[in-house]
Amino acid sequence: MKRIPVWIDCDPGVDDAAALVLADRLPELELLGISTVAGNAPLPLTTENALKICDLMGKDYPIFPGADKPLLRPYEYGESFHGADGLGGAKLPDPSGKAQAVPAWDAIYEAAKTCVGKLELITLGPLTNIAIALAKHPDLPDYLYRITLMGGSATRGNCTPAAEFNIHADPEAAQIVFRCPVPKVMCGLEVTEQAFLTRDELDGLGRIDRPMCRFFYEATPDLWRKNTAVGQGGWCVHDACPVLYAARPEVFSGREAGVFVETQSELTFGKTVTDLCSDKKFGEKNTLVVLDLDRPAFRDALLGAIKRA
Repeated sequence: MKRIPVWIDCDPGVDDAAALVLADRLPELELLGISTVAGNAPLPLTTENALKICDLMGKDYPIFPGADKPLLRPYEYGESFHGADGLGGAKLPDPSGKAQAVPAWDAIYEAAKTCVGKLELITLGPLTNIAIALAKHPDLPDYLYRITLMGGSATRGNCTPAAEFNIHADPEAAQIVFRCPVPKVMCGLEVTEQAFLTRDELDGLGRIDRPMCRFFYEATPDLWRKNTAVGQGGWCVHDACPVLYAARPEVFSGREAGVFVETQSELTFGKTVTDLCSDKKFGEKNTLVVLDLDRPAFRDALLGAIKRA
């Protein structure tokens, strides 16, 4: 099997951790590197968390820190959801390795050049690193196959009534990414809130005496409570969606649309504005908006990866 080269830009985050495990274990994917950004936690913590997850997987993927704040706005800490450490309070040993000195945006560019148009860039957090990479390296789009991102929504928000967290965290960066001439896939809340694990499924991990299973069992109780309190079916593993999409798009369905980001309005700041359901269209369809998934296939892929890690 010819593997798909992927790069993951993330802000770990418990669901980022699940996405990294999935990317490591799916046979269709070849994970070339990981970059980190401030989002679910400040940059030093997201970088440390990425190193810890790699240790837990027994892998030494190179990790490149990026932006510690949005392009134009103050950084807003996401600790209210993922906890002060970003990992739901689950304890992991201090990392054995160190992050690379090369900044994320340059590392992404060099990896894309090496892959000569075949690199799939998977983004799981605010899009600041990608926007900087596009600004610093104007030819980057020539070397990317696609950007597959977790963020946004065609209908609602989870950070405000209008905006999803990753886009709201740095809407100017997101607008740069949505306007760039690279094919894009948006895994927004419509699909990621279908990508959940139930209490029984999480309890099943707790009965398996393996470090990765114990980690997710210990990291997710508060997340499960918060998700189910607002009517969701379990712990929503948002960030695993774009990773699985890159490997197995047949698990998902969606529609092409025009997608851009509101950066001015007070009420809808950070909203991904799509023309999926509007009579008036943008005039270009720049993004595949993913809307549905086969949850049993998602569940089996994710639980299988965690149990094998």
